[in-house]
Amino acid sequence: MAERLVVIGGDAAGLSAASQARARRGPDDLRIVAFEKGAHASYSACGIPYLVGGEVTDAESLVARRPEVFRDELAVDLRLHSEVVEIDLDRRAVTVRDHPGGERYREPFDQLVVATGAVPVRPDLPGVAAEGVHGVQTLDDGIAILRTLRERRPGTAVVVGAGYIGLEMAEALVRRGLKVSVVDAAEQPMGTLDPDMGALVADALRDLGIELHLGERLGGFEESHGHVAAARTENLTLPADLVVLGLGTRPNSALAEAAGIPLGETSGIRTDRRMRTPVEGVWAAGDCVETFHLVSRRPVAIALGTHANKQGRAAGINIGGGYAAFPGVVGTAVSKICEYEVARTGLTAAEAAEAGFETVEEVVESTTRAGYFPGARRMKTKMIAERGTGRLLGAQIVGQEGAAKRIDVLAVAVWHGMTVEEISGLDLSYAPPYAPVWDPVLITARKTAERVGRTASGGGRRS
Repeated sequence: MAERLVVIGGDAAGLSAASQARARRGPDDLRIVAFEKGAHASYSACGIPYLVGGEVTDAESLVARRPEVFRDELAVDLRLHSEVVEIDLDRRAVTVRDHPGGERYREPFDQLVVATGAVPVRPDLPGVAAEGVHGVQTLDDGIAILRTLRERRPGTAVVVGAGYIGLEMAEALVRRGLKVSVVDAAEQPMGTLDPDMGALVADALRDLGIELHLGERLGGFEESHGHVAAARTENLTLPADLVVLGLGTRPNSALAEAAGIPLGETSGIRTDRRMRTPVEGVWAAGDCVETFHLVSRRPVAIALGTHANKQGRAAGINIGGGYAAFPGVVGTAVSKICEYEVARTGLTAAEAAEAGFETVEEVVESTTRAGYFPGARRMKTKMIAERGTGRLLGAQIVGQEGAAKRIDVLAVAVWHGMTVEEISGLDLSYAPPYAPVWDPVLITARKTAERVGRTASGGGRRS
């Protein structure tokens, strides 16, 4: 009799696990059933702001593989509109609610992959349930925002949260012709950057016409005939025909916790490097799990499709009889905010201090191409190194076209524990259309190394 694999979650992690397990074990050996509570599976959630902004014109283009591909070509029984509401570890079965009909049924398993993703932070405030208040987590959420834009034709929007998703959505709504305000309790946008780099993003947002209300705590929403009409902070009332909640996410681990599957310090599901939970035969992957930061050496929960795909792949290979591991993360991320490309890897200065490091920092302004070459754009590169050793702990880049993907060089350097002195000698490519003769990465590494040297000899400044 074939072994039974149940996958909870039909996006990056869950379907990567299913695909990799199927590649190693045929249908006669392993029966795979995957449940997805939404109307779409295997899609790019990162593309939602570009769908809302109009750069992507068709929601279906964000779908990587249609359900029939999994069913017909991979023999994966993918069931949409099917929400797993209970995991029974003793009986080795899940309880599923079929949303169209409301019926419940049980599905047995021998192996289980929990890939329930993350849930958006939704504050318990007056008016938060009003029509026109949207989260941004699933493709269904993106389609709902488009519906509001089409049917209500809003003129004003308030985005709550000045992180990656909030700012991407703010720009998207400006593209749609709305007057947009951004509200955040922090004093600076992009809390994943150091304040000096986040200030560059704030300037770009204001140049685009976006009103920033920073240091303002959300108090609730006003309604008119059941639809949102305004957002209230402690000091302001902002007109809002549309509200987007971009307050971040947390691991969607409640189902696992209720079943007795152990969670970690971040409320993500606890796994080992092979994505096994402490429960025999139960695996977890994606935004619902806790992972390990290779620089801070601390547990973290970071919701990114790149991690989810890799973790799901590792789980599926192991279920299929192979061997794979997910070693951890270094916190690399990139985004486009207005005219700026924004990227980071490793630790910010504040994160490094919290992890117990003494650091030195350096910020260098340069150009994306040779200064004389047409199209050269300004960019700033910041490096944070460990005082004394010079080990690169983190880096940030804010610049115009051609800037951000340089973060990948620095992500590799952080991953391998390189020093800024070693980075300054790297053999990076050069041609005037692509870089100055001294690439910004090399210049910043060299100047950071010089600062490390001065602090080692008693000079310079200490961060």
